[in-house]
Amino acid sequence: MIVEHAVLPVIPGQEEAFEADFARARPLISAMPGFVDLTIARQVENPSQYLLLVQWESLEDHTVGFRGSPEYQEWRALLHHHYEPFPDVDHYTPLG
Repeated sequence: MIVEHAVLPVIPGQEEAFEADFARARPLISAMPGFVDLTIARQVENPSQYLLLVQWESLEDHTVGFRGSPEYQEWRALLHHHYEPFPDVDHYTPLG
């Protein structure tokens, strides 16, 4: 299993719209092969920052399966215009 980690810098003033769009986008990712779980949290000190953690069965489930899918194109259309700058995405292997 791997954990996708992304800090999402939402443009200030778009938080409510981002959260509504994320609610629409969530079923797209959760239906993907290899998807395990998703957590999103809003930062307390800077409410325009969100932390996204997605668990995948394998790295390829995210980088090839999801990112190469039509569902990812819908995900992008719903969410990517809310970010400035575009977030870095990293992948981790849980240790325990």
